[in-house]
Amino acid sequence: MLFEQLRLRITNEEYHFTPLLEPAKEGHGLDRIETLTVYRDSGQLQLNAPPIQNAHIEGELVVCGIMGFIQLQAGEYMIVITGYQRVGTLMQNCDILRATAFQILPISRNTNGLSSQQLDDEQTFINLLQKHLKKNGFYFSYKYNLTLSVQKQAQVEGDVNNWREADTRFFWNHYLCQKLILATQNSKTNQDFSSFILPVIQGFVSINPAVINSRAITFALISRRSQERAGTRYFSRGLDENGFASNFVETEQILLCDPPKSLVQDNSIRLSYVQTRGSVPAIWGQIPNTRYTPKLWLNANLTDENVIAASKAHFNQQIKIYGPQILVNLVNTKGYEYPVGQLYAAIVKELNNPNLKYIHFDFHHECRKMRWNRVQLLVDQLEPDLREQGYCVYDVTDPNTPVLRKTQNSVIRSNCMDCLDRTNVVQSTLSRWILNRQLREVGILQSTEVIENDEQFMQIFRNMWADNADGLSVPYSGTGALKTDFTRTGHRTRMGLINDFNNSAIRYIKNNFLDGARQDGIDLILGRYQVSDNPTTTSPFKATPTTMMIKSVPLIFLVTVIILLMVLISPELFAIESSLLYTFCISVLLTVLVVCWLFIQHNGTEFVDWPKLLPAAQVHHVDDDALSNSVFQVDTVHHKATDMVRKWALRRDSTAVLNQAEQGYELLPTTLKKTT
Repeated sequence: MLFEQLRLRITNEEYHFTPLLEPAKEGHGLDRIETLTVYRDSGQLQLNAPPIQNAHIEGELVVCGIMGFIQLQAGEYMIVITGYQRVGTLMQNCDILRATAFQILPISRNTNGLSSQQLDDEQTFINLLQKHLKKNGFYFSYKYNLTLSVQKQAQVEGDVNNWREADTRFFWNHYLCQKLILATQNSKTNQDFSSFILPVIQGFVSINPAVINSRAITFALISRRSQERAGTRYFSRGLDENGFASNFVETEQILLCDPPKSLVQDNSIRLSYVQTRGSVPAIWGQIPNTRYTPKLWLNANLTDENVIAASKAHFNQQIKIYGPQILVNLVNTKGYEYPVGQLYAAIVKELNNPNLKYIHFDFHHECRKMRWNRVQLLVDQLEPDLREQGYCVYDVTDPNTPVLRKTQNSVIRSNCMDCLDRTNVVQSTLSRWILNRQLREVGILQSTEVIENDEQFMQIFRNMWADNADGLSVPYSGTGALKTDFTRTGHRTRMGLINDFNNSAIRYIKNNFLDGARQDGIDLILGRYQVSDNPTTTSPFKATPTTMMIKSVPLIFLVTVIILLMVLISPELFAIESSLLYTFCISVLLTVLVVCWLFIQHNGTEFVDWPKLLPAAQVHHVDDDALSNSVFQVDTVHHKATDMVRKWALRRDSTAVLNQAEQGYELLPTTLKKTT
């Protein structure tokens, strides 16, 4: 049993967690109350430890769960969830919650041995954690395993909500929970901390009650982002050597209802349909260089064992988990996306796996001139596969003998370049087709009816999928999704085009000049980068010296633009009286602008905000033939950090670090849930 609320008592010697139980809700669970103590001098965990006598209580708060523990330079920190928003209820008493506030609490108070640079680094690490927790969607439940689909839960024997059954791909705080997990698995201590291990997913969850043809239903959408190769848009593309794909997401559409004429609403009939999305399963990437479309690189040498091995590993994993794969590739058949699509098709052909079916649908070409209804062409093409793969129907009308009546035996894996905008449009269209079949299955729709005629429900459906697009886009690209006007309204609008233009501009700025810090936050909280306790280790945030010329070029460019505009508008300000002098000044200014612009374009990677904790793959200057073919290897791995990066890092003096280390780092005001 996971404890829903914990009272945290903070003293100089320990953190002491005591469950707060509501007798009316918990009933027989009262005989299993356990306390958890975290000793601050050693970091040791202990269950049911007697409280230290005469300890000075420095503070108390109610927490909703323990996110986990992380080691930084000043010692270990504990991250707790202090506030949440209720998203909705799936089955009876199974509330799904979104974490809205966190607090980062230091276990140790020893910062005396840290240098000024280390104290600055400590604050930067804290800032990275704070921003990652605050700007992403984290969801959890005390009584429902959010990491597993309905079908997977039906196939699990025993306690499905135990952390041991959680799918580690979507167990976002799995690394942070290692301290609790290892302590539980330690046979010497014989202590089980499972009641304090709370799996948290990152992604999107929406739950909406509705009525269709006088039948009450619950309609839900759960998207689970994988933590295996998580990253930001340009710093995480394609596959890694283990076959994990960037921006991999499992999206489950859930329909809950009861048998006809049921007198209670228990949501005992559960239908679900799962789709996946993920970066093109090949070794490829894009190198940000301040251009709107960064350089594309890929390894198209299929005789290279590493190339084909990564793709093979990816599909073997997917087939083992989901069954046969229906691969829907939505990238363009022209332009810079073309080589990626060609490589994908070549890899599938090379693998020659009967469990892989490849379909290339050029979304932008087929739906050009705002003819978005033509997505139906893809649905028509996939209809035989959709009928054959089926969906999950889990009947728990009799809780003692639940029946898994139908199972989904394959999955559609969709992708565009980012696996965001086009992918979401296609997934929502396919899900609507499946939903019609499911509603007929349970007798809510007649065989000739379609859900599209129920405008009230369709508004819920469209908004849910549009919100899903935004919820998945923000962590990866930094902005909401594009094309959501079609998802929300069923057609493309002029205002939607304007919004897409704004989001594209913001993406350009964030992906080139702000994403390094976001990638660092991901690498830190997932444990890919682990802070060294070696005091002689060089600071990862220390800026690399660059020449004054490189640092001053953007400033020179900006100043020149301003002067040029002033000369064009008011030449008298510069005492320019002759047309010859006027022409000369304009020519000089334009020449400076062109030279600066060419310099910035040629040395674009010098101005990009690169990750600092882990090296980022970069390609130096590539000849035109290689660039046009987009077939070349990453030259080497470099750690790029310039002095310009420091303007995005929040720096505080040592006193500020020490003061906040005493109080903990709170992201948002703590939300307390009253108990009676």
